[in-house]
Amino acid sequence: MGIKIPAWVDGDLVPVDKLEAHERGLKHKAVSVFAVRGLDILIQRRAMGKYHTPGLWANTCCTHPDWNEPASTCAVRRLREELGITGLYPEYRHRLEYHADVGNGMIENEVVDVFLAHVRGDLDVAPDPAEVMDTRWIAYHDLLAEVERHPERFTPWLKIYLKNHSDTIFGPDLIISAKA
Repeated sequence: MGIKIPAWVDGDLVPVDKLEAHERGLKHKAVSVFAVRGLDILIQRRAMGKYHTPGLWANTCCTHPDWNEPASTCAVRRLREELGITGLYPEYRHRLEYHADVGNGMIENEVVDVFLAHVRGDLDVAPDPAEVMDTRWIAYHDLLAEVERHPERFTPWLKIYLKNHSDTIFGPDLIISAKA
């Protein structure tokens, strides 16, 4: 039996096996975190062992909360578990919903609480190789250009976030500064 995540079945929020939620395309809760340092965003490349979207670049951290786990607690926990990042306390930015085919017969149908973590100075990153194969800092406008040129290298949700939700995730200051 796998990890249980909060998903809606027949209108009720219940714990459902994570793999089953994706195979059935059930709407489920998720958490996404973006770590930013100035105009740079920390992105991760998903490990090849992931059951969907392996080897694709995604936002800093993306996950599902445990049953009855607050989204903010989940964000801090998964930054530590996936990337070895401690001492960051992301701020809630936005709740959004999206639906995307992620390959291998799986669907992400998520209600996502999105968080933004401002990094000042250096950040120690020690990825769990079962979760993350690489990380890098990339300027916001460079990320947009790279996604435009090579969309096949990025997860569907990162492309959706950047295209439809940048203003609410990053705020106008980052976006205006990046365009200057």
